[in-house]
Amino acid sequence: MRVVGLMSGTSMDGIDAALIDTDGEEVQWLGAALTLPYDAPTRALLVQAMEDARGINHRTDRPGVLREAEIRITDLHAQAVRRLLDQLRLTPSDIDLVGFHGQTVFHRPDARLTVQIGLGRRLAESLGVPVMADFRAADVAAGGQGAPLVPVFHRALVRRLALPHPVAVLNVGGVANVTVIDGDAPPVACDTGPGNALIDDFLFARTKVPFDADGRTAARGTVDEARIAEVLEHPFFRQPPPKSLDRNDFRLFVGERMGLSGMGLEDGAATLTALTAATVAALVPLLARPPASWIVAGGGARNPTLLALLSARLEVEVRTADAVGWSADALEAHAFGYLAARALKGLPLTFPTTTGAPEPVTGGVLFRP
Repeated sequence: MRVVGLMSGTSMDGIDAALIDTDGEEVQWLGAALTLPYDAPTRALLVQAMEDARGINHRTDRPGVLREAEIRITDLHAQAVRRLLDQLRLTPSDIDLVGFHGQTVFHRPDARLTVQIGLGRRLAESLGVPVMADFRAADVAAGGQGAPLVPVFHRALVRRLALPHPVAVLNVGGVANVTVIDGDAPPVACDTGPGNALIDDFLFARTKVPFDADGRTAARGTVDEARIAEVLEHPFFRQPPPKSLDRNDFRLFVGERMGLSGMGLEDGAATLTALTAATVAALVPLLARPPASWIVAGGGARNPTLLALLSARLEVEVRTADAVGWSADALEAHAFGYLAARALKGLPLTFPTTTGAPEPVTGGVLFRP
């Protein structure tokens, strides 16, 4: 099938749209991709939606601005698909399926509740193409963490690479997550800790700039290792995989332990960037074997300061997704195209070793135009 995958991640910086040819088992082709950035009002709306989502008690609850945000991002996702197809001189009739992740606003698997806003039926009717959406709910309902969802896609991609195993695929978005593939063993996966969210929030609060471009601010600062050690005392970092996080899970804890209000801009950025690397490294002793190869994707792959810190703390070479022939920016969008095809065939998306579900679980809800 020819599928367009869509992703709006926890960094809330925009929508990635990517074309993929897949049967839901093998990847035939990773196609073109684009990013539709969110403008400042949309990003502000999503930030408010995240705050309002704290009042959710049921998956259908839409307190505060959540309904407005849901309509806004659905229509922007339709725009992203059309722009990608126009760029390729294609029309919606040239694709078979759209994989629509939506925007996570609430994730509490301990309460068996995860909410991704986005109107699958509205998107399907807008494009005239079947849409697979709501990928996480079935896993959470079954007792899984609902995240990460992409390990089965990582496994399909890693099969095509000649790299020493175990291979770790690290995605650094708002939250960082990793998949570890070791031969034919089931993939092991989990969230590792804060990704870009804390750095982005810190920069925005101080400068109104939404992220640390190329890690330049962090590169000029000094890392406070004692404060990082304080944060690493949190029991999450001693918990073996699978495990998952909400975007804001560590915001208050890190703020209290690090005393961010008393840190300068550059030292704060340096310490938060090093914290992301340190929490990834903290996972390694919890794995059966330390990864021999690391591949980094997501926004973090564009941050040379973070990549250098990861390489130093992991003590192995760190490659970017682009360096192995993938797209660092579009990897999760490609993944949701792949997952949409799997879901359409009823194949499992999650496994006991990736989300902690008691058995392999498929997922997704199909909306036809």
